[in-house]
Amino acid sequence: MSGSSFGKNFTITTWGESHGPALGAVIDGCPAGIPLTPEDIQQDLDRRKPGLSPYSTPRKENDRVEILSGVFEGHTTGTPISLIIYNTNQRPYDYSEIAKCYRPGHADYTYNQKYGTRDYRGGGRSSGRETAARVGAGAIARKLLAEFGVDIMAYTHSIGTIQIAPNRFNREQIVKNVVAMPDIEAAKLATNYLEQCKAQEDSAGGTIECVVTGLPAGLGEPVFEKLDAMLGKALFSIGAVKAVEIGSGIAATTMTGWEHNDFYYLDAQNSINKETNHSGGILGGISDGFPVKLRAHFKPTPSIHRLQRTIKDDTENIDLQVEGRHDPIIVPRAVIVVEAMVALTLADNLLQSALSNIESLKRALHKS
Repeated sequence: MSGSSFGKNFTITTWGESHGPALGAVIDGCPAGIPLTPEDIQQDLDRRKPGLSPYSTPRKENDRVEILSGVFEGHTTGTPISLIIYNTNQRPYDYSEIAKCYRPGHADYTYNQKYGTRDYRGGGRSSGRETAARVGAGAIARKLLAEFGVDIMAYTHSIGTIQIAPNRFNREQIVKNVVAMPDIEAAKLATNYLEQCKAQEDSAGGTIECVVTGLPAGLGEPVFEKLDAMLGKALFSIGAVKAVEIGSGIAATTMTGWEHNDFYYLDAQNSINKETNHSGGILGGISDGFPVKLRAHFKPTPSIHRLQRTIKDDTENIDLQVEGRHDPIIVPRAVIVVEAMVALTLADNLLQSALSNIESLKRALHKS
């Protein structure tokens, strides 16, 4: 299987299956000298791990991370960093009934067509559990970005048709309520909606919004590796994401050029500013130094307890009731996954930016 690596300068490779012994990541290209401990990574993994709310899978995993290489005396050494997270609560027998049929909305059919075989224990590599390794790697990318004052904040923007209200935005609420919404009133409505979905043995989708501040101008390559294109690739690599928006996104199609253009002005300190940020902090594929804003749209969890129509052994039509432990909604646990993929993309582009012109290179090598 190819395609398990991401990034060009700050590169990660994830490995492992949902119900295998362990999963993890290898990070290559991380500069030496960054303070890093397992606790730095664990705090992000704790936001993603299962079993923390009534709206996540009841599978109990501590998701304790171990750093196997690349760190010495609390700092990165510049060599590959290897992370491992052991699976301690596998229940592969939950999936024995689906070994010969295809779950609607899952990758069972396509994996079988591509490889001629598949790991039916929770989907193997196609399971959302693979994202634990991404979150571990993303925590390291976040540490690199913090050295330059870059802040990444993601949160649940909507669940079903329930959206947060900008005038009630409270960042502290993101980690205080079970749906990761920065709006306590919307969070209450969302939890009521999820209770209805659970009662109907169904699931829900939603959107995650992410805002990046402190990012310098000049990140991104202006043709095939535009910053927005690479962010889109990163977010679409999350299994449940069906759409990505940058800045005004699809709303741009309803606006005129006058309405959509971000007008510049000089502020009281004679610094360049913008009246609006419809571009989402990216122009021509390159960051402009203003906040980067994006949204990822997540489909409902495909594993639902209601009877679904499918086929067995490629010969028989059947009604399937999916057993096992599943999230009624993916979105709240995926907030940290979005932050991780954004951090990995930005860390990769930050290192690339140092090579973009001779003066930057001279500064990096202390020659000017």
